[in-house]
Amino acid sequence: MQNAKELLHSYRQLWNNRLLTSSDENSWEILVNAISIDLKDELTHPRVRKSIHKKFSMAIKRISESNLPEKEKLELIHLHIVILEDLEDS
Repeated sequence: MQNAKELLHSYRQLWNNRLLTSSDENSWEILVNAISIDLKDELTHPRVRKSIHKKFSMAIKRISESNLPEKEKLELIHLHIVILEDLEDS
C-alpha cells in the first residue's frame, strides 16, 4: 500500500477544487476525513444531500474513470469501501 501522503496526492488530483492541506504526520487523517465528508455529502445543503451509497457510487465511478495508475485507483477504492462500511456501522 502506498503511504498516506501519496494517496492524499492522488485524491487531490480527483477533487482538485478541494483545499486539503497536510503535513506528513496527519496525511492519513486528512484523507480519511475528506472521504468521510464526501460520502456523507456534508459540503452540500441538507435538503439536496445524496445518500452515502449514491455518493459512494459516484466516487467509485470518478476514481475508475480517472487517469490515475491502476494501483492508486484500487487503493482509493478500497479505502472508500472501508470508510463506507464504517459509516454504515455507526
